[in-house]
Amino acid sequence: MVAGGISIHAVDVASGRPAQGLRVEIWRIDPDSLRIAEGRLGANGVLDHSGAQGAGVTAGEYEVLFHLGEFFGDSDGFLTVAPFRFRIKNVDEHFHMPLKFTRWGYSLFRGA
Repeated sequence: MVAGGISIHAVDVASGRPAQGLRVEIWRIDPDSLRIAEGRLGANGVLDHSGAQGAGVTAGEYEVLFHLGEFFGDSDGFLTVAPFRFRIKNVDEHFHMPLKFTRWGYSLFRGA
């Protein structure tokens, strides 16, 4: 178990595969605005970034942006970006943010 940090994992449930290539941004939005990570998910559907181990993660409000429209290549698609806002009070806790999605909807939650 990793102590502290924010980890991201995403699965396209319609295909049953990890969301390799999905672009994700992690922002701290309060008390100040700062992007702490950006990248594309690997073959395992996980974002490899230093914030997963706690680097740069402080108490405050955060937003993760999952760029689903880009992932599907849909300029006319239904979903564009799926935002997920949450608060971190205890930086020693680990925050795992799984995303399960299709072209038409998504589910976000704090995982284990």
